[in-house]
Amino acid sequence: MSKAFTRESDDDDDREAPRIVESAGAKNYITPAGYARLKGELKSLVERERPEVVRTVSWAASNGDRSENGDYIYGKRRLREIDWRIRYLMKRLEIAEVVDRKVADPEQVFFGAHVTYVDGKGDERQVHIVGIDEVDPAHGQISWISPVARALLKARDGDVVTLRTPAGTEELEIVGVAYD
Repeated sequence: MSKAFTRESDDDDDREAPRIVESAGAKNYITPAGYARLKGELKSLVERERPEVVRTVSWAASNGDRSENGDYIYGKRRLREIDWRIRYLMKRLEIAEVVDRKVADPEQVFFGAHVTYVDGKGDERQVHIVGIDEVDPAHGQISWISPVARALLKARDGDVVTLRTPAGTEELEIVGVAYD
């Protein structure tokens, strides 16, 4: 069938947030810094970005013909994206459990730890174990439910742990554990 006879909606309101942890029945742990970052993003969207887009859409609508008005069409789409992100952030912050505890043993790996390890190839890597809403692999922030974090959790400085991946198993030697 030709695409000319299919109906495509650019209305993204029916999208749902990814169900990474909710479906697994796990908690939504988050560090205090991650919680503050999400709260800051929500505040910025609600207080600054959304009002700007609403003003632009209102001005574009007052110009008349909306069918070929790029500012109006783009503005409405951007407004839907902002509203979706606001709803998503509100839901994530509502179920977030901020983990800000002092660990009894600073040499043992728990949520929030900065871990330095040497992999099987001899490469040294540093990761920070954080919540799923804070993941940033480019900056070494990995989710506490990731395979690497699961292998490292509860191990101690100096331990060798086994990382199981689809490519096989790998030994990781923990050479440093630190907390903020």
